[in-house]
Formats: sequence, C-alpha cells, structure tokens
Amino acid sequence: MRLTKHIHACVMLEDGGRTLLIDPGAFDPRTPELLAAADAVLISHAHYDHFDRPALEAELARRPSLPVVGLAEVLGPIAEVGTGVELVSPGARIEVAGFEVEVHGGLHAEIYPDDPRIPSVGFLVDGRVYHPGDSYEVPEVAIATLLVPVSGPWTRFADAAAFVAAVSPRRAIAIHEAALSEIGLRMLDGHLGEGGRSPVPLERLEVGASTDV
Repeated sequence: MRLTKHIHACVMLEDGGRTLLIDPGAFDPRTPELLAAADAVLISHAHYDHFDRPALEAELARRPSLPVVGLAEVLGPIAEVGTGVELVSPGARIEVAGFEVEVHGGLHAEIYPDDPRIPSVGFLVDGRVYHPGDSYEVPEVAIATLLVPVSGPWTRFADAAAFVAAVSPRRAIAIHEAALSEIGLRMLDGHLGEGGRSPVPLERLEVGASTDV
C-alpha cells in the first residue's frame, strides 16, 4: 500500500489501483482535486481542518455514489446528498472501496478543560495504517504504521511521544503539522525525530511525498 502525505492531516492510501482519502480539510486548496481522484473518503470528525464540507458536498453532487464514511454527528447532515454516505460508530468494521476499515476512539482530545469534547474517531486501514483523527486514544490492536498529530491547540511534543510509546508501532509518521513554522518543524525533528524522545523516531514527509506502508 502506498501512502501520500497531503497538507495537515490529509493522507491518501493507494493499493491495487484503488484510492482512499482520509480527512481532506479546508487548509488544502487541492482538496477538490483530491476528492475527485478518490474512490472513497473517511472523515474522522467535524473540524474544518479535517472536513471541507463544501468541497465534499460539491463532489457528492457530481458523484452521488462516492463512498464517504464517518460519524452520524459529522456526516448526518449531508447523508441525503450522496447515496454512498455510510454512518459508523466506534467498534465498526467495514469494507470500503476494497479497503478493510476498523473504527476506533470516540472523542476528540481535550482542548480546554471546561469545553465539551466533540466526537472524533480513528481509522485502521487494512490492519496496517492508523489515522487517529484528533486524539491520542490508544487502539487495542497492533499497529504497523502510526500517523501522529504533532501540532494544534490540543497537542504537545511530550504527549505525541507518549502516544507513540503506548501504541508501539513499527513506523511513526507525523501529521497535523500545518500550524508549525519552519523553526517549529526543526524543533519537531529535534524532539521527536532520530535521536529524540520518541521511542519510534517520527518520520516527516513533505507535502506530496509518498512511502510504501
């Protein structure tokens, strides 16, 4: 399976000519193009950096049968736009566009102690690649490749390192880094890259770069 890193938390997985797009958000001007190339879409939660609702609704108007998977709290309002919208809950196991997808988690990480935590899930694809959405909840399954959020109002490097330690993947790839400046990215590499505090050094892919997973 081939993983391509796009802006922020968006990745595309490709296998056997099939493409699965995860969390195409509003930060990426290429989101409409990415949606047009996808055979299926997974949405972890409702925040706009993961879910570009206008772009997705436009693609569903063009391709109503496009499979789109996510929580009822997120996709329920657009379920009538497309015939391929599938509403799931944590614990679900489904097949979408030939990919096996397990749904984990349930809640977004805490941002402020007095704010309610919104629903957010993680997706394990083909038992190999785990996209956690906006959460450091640890799935109770073995993970080969872990995607690790590294920036945002709910994150800090120490928590990212602890997440990697708890999951114990073979590989860890940084995502959710759009808020970091070039200086911040260098700090990330120093703290969590080779020789840093993460037990599995974080790999950082440039936008548009791909790797086999």
